[in-house]
Amino acid sequence: MFNYLRKRFTSHIRERSRRRARLVSKDGRCNIEFGNVEQSRFVFLIDIWTTILDLRWRYKMTIFISAFLGSWFLFGLLWYVVAYIHKDLPEFNPSINHTPCVENINGLTSAFLFSLETQVTIGYGFRCVTEQCATAIFLLIFQSILGVIINSFMCGAILAKISRSKNRAKTITFSKNAVISKRGGKLCLLIRVANLRKSLLIGSHIYGKLLKTTITPEGETIILDQVNIEFIVDAGNENLFFISPLTIYHIIDKNSPFFHMAAETILQQDFELVVFLDGTVEATSATCQVRTSYIPEEVLWGYRFAPIVSKTKEGKYRVDFQNFSKTVAVETPHCAFCLYNEKEARAKEKKGFDNPAFVLAEVSETSDTKM
Repeated sequence: MFNYLRKRFTSHIRERSRRRARLVSKDGRCNIEFGNVEQSRFVFLIDIWTTILDLRWRYKMTIFISAFLGSWFLFGLLWYVVAYIHKDLPEFNPSINHTPCVENINGLTSAFLFSLETQVTIGYGFRCVTEQCATAIFLLIFQSILGVIINSFMCGAILAKISRSKNRAKTITFSKNAVISKRGGKLCLLIRVANLRKSLLIGSHIYGKLLKTTITPEGETIILDQVNIEFIVDAGNENLFFISPLTIYHIIDKNSPFFHMAAETILQQDFELVVFLDGTVEATSATCQVRTSYIPEEVLWGYRFAPIVSKTKEGKYRVDFQNFSKTVAVETPHCAFCLYNEKEARAKEKKGFDNPAFVLAEVSETSDTKM
């Protein structure tokens, strides 16, 4: 009993460590960290637009709120300084004929309120700039221009954040597992992908990368060596009519990195299959990329996907997503090498072969009849 629990615990820890090593998560996020970057972080401030778009909502809103409050308070101080220099404040006891730069500014609080009203163009009509002070007119123009810039930047950043194609990628889903079975007489790795919206992705293209550790003949160890994986769709690899779930497949031939894997050894392999789907969003014409990954535990050998599309009595096509990731066991060769050897053996049975060691000996005919 103790040995059984120890094996279960060891396998559980091994599985967790393997899953933590995943470069791309199932929802497409990349698990990578940059360390000891020599380039200064000032370069991120140069491209401030991309930096703001990449920020999370909580940090983005914190920056915008701080920018608004900071600008209101800064200009409030400037309006207070203008009133103080022009001696418009009540502590200076201005005369009845005195014309202030800004009417009804009695302190720092009223100066902050006037700054807020000016920048957001509320205009209550109680406080206003007079023509007696050129400094106040210049400050009013400068704050109005700066307020328009801040508002435009904030509205543009929020609109761009909402309309990013990254959100469209969330309505593209891949099957939980990949399967390996025969398709068209060939051993194939199959993955199912579906578009949850009725709007299409224009010019879609599907491809994959196999990430594994490789040791070169020179002895160099490459941790994330990338091998191209070509996926095929019966409807064609380009300009997919992606209105219903599609099953993409990779033919495991002699050029495939899965050729030397078998049903008994695939779980012992150390690889990660990353699948990409690129396309253009029909509504916004923005490019979109969807990613997911599969590790050896998520590749099922000897299974195929259950049917998902049916036709109702009313003549409509119905997609049952309950069977989207459901698999069915089928008879499958244990390895691609076995399948190809079986095909070659069957082909040899139908052919004749010459024996190179065979030598034809000529025998002279003699007659025992004497004349």
